[in-house]
Amino acid sequence: MSILVLAEHDNAHLKADTAKVVAAASAIGGDIHVLVAGHQCAEAAKTAQALTGVTKVIVADSAVYANHLAENLGKLIIGLSADYSHILSAASSVGKDTLPRVAALLDVAQISEVIGIESADTFIRPIYAGNALATVQSLDAKKVMTVRSSAFDAVASTGSAELVSVGDALDARTEFVSQTLTESARPELGNAGIIVSGGRGMGSGENFAILEQLADKLGAAVGASRAAVDAGFVPNDLQVGQTGKIVAPDLYIAVGISGAIQHLAGMKDSKVIVAINKDPEAPIFQVADYGLEADLFDAIPALNNLL
Repeated sequence: MSILVLAEHDNAHLKADTAKVVAAASAIGGDIHVLVAGHQCAEAAKTAQALTGVTKVIVADSAVYANHLAENLGKLIIGLSADYSHILSAASSVGKDTLPRVAALLDVAQISEVIGIESADTFIRPIYAGNALATVQSLDAKKVMTVRSSAFDAVASTGSAELVSVGDALDARTEFVSQTLTESARPELGNAGIIVSGGRGMGSGENFAILEQLADKLGAAVGASRAAVDAGFVPNDLQVGQTGKIVAPDLYIAVGISGAIQHLAGMKDSKVIVAINKDPEAPIFQVADYGLEADLFDAIPALNNLL
């Protein structure tokens, strides 16, 4: 039994999600191969070689993979799929774009957002915004799965996998045109160890400045609830929740967030949750490890001063 893991990277650095998906693959068992497809991605491949449990790193280095287009990655994976019983990726934008295409071309069902491994053909995934867990058995010859990386701990970097290259024989019909990125000196929301999030209680986008000060002092990323995004306080790339980003940092500070079930679905796996809210009945306190019943406009400036 062999498992292919699609690596997450930016052509220079391997993302932490890859090590977490490898942990899921290790729980399945068998030989684990990591596919690093990109352009000038030797450094990312070198990092993948060191992941514990990985026996082979397959490098597809070509300009057609530079922007990780699903059409091109899908064709590449299909070309390699004959040797694998399982094909895994993180449940990221790249994984959610690529693996459904792979599953369709293989005529198998995709299993999405896996958070637990029962056996080589039986997996656990959340449903109903995480309020229930479904145990799913796949009878397909090939299992195509996206993994919720926040549910797994990253493997160590003590390995020394074999490195092989595949040729560029892809007939690429999809062309990358452009992208617009939000530049930030803060950590990426999905990989941050500490996240400070604001909700509707922030009152306005200008008031997020005090959260940004706190985040900068802590080396944290800034997030938001859907209510804050819908109110126009912050852009939607900061949204944490069922329809935003699923995160599980070491520390999650929820400020002025009531704790709607859709938001909890995106952050309840955080290691430590701190809630600051003046409403003692706010649902966020039910999941918080530490709760402070206070006006955020008193508490956050005081915390900034102490830090």
